[in-house]
Amino acid sequence: QVQLVESGGGLAQPGGSLRLSCETSGFGETSGFLFERHALGWYRQAPGKGCELVARILTTGPGKIDADSVKGRFDISRDNDKKTFYLQMNSLKPEDTAVYYCSAFGVRHGCRGQGTQVTVSS
Repeated sequence: QVQLVESGGGLAQPGGSLRLSCETSGFGETSGFLFERHALGWYRQAPGKGCELVARILTTGPGKIDADSVKGRFDISRDNDKKTFYLQMNSLKPEDTAVYYCSAFGVRHGCRGQGTQVTVSS
């Protein structure tokens, strides 16, 4: 069974940075899901708002930022050897406050799982 676990959230000041990690397990021949063959992504859900796709990264090439509000500030990356991927968040703003969820398309996507809380406040 493939599992994805988010970490790295917390309290940050406006203008600060956080790096979220998504550690995975269960990818491999036994499950039939190979990490390097899946596009990956990050979603977020702010209080009282819907689930928003923040960024995606395909099996090769650079990541794509989907949320206009974070373009130029956030970056997504992956490490296939570690079966882990990341969301680097810079120049954080209070409106970035949300629960962030990681996704492996074809396995789990959307605002599902435990997520990691990011709070941006002075």
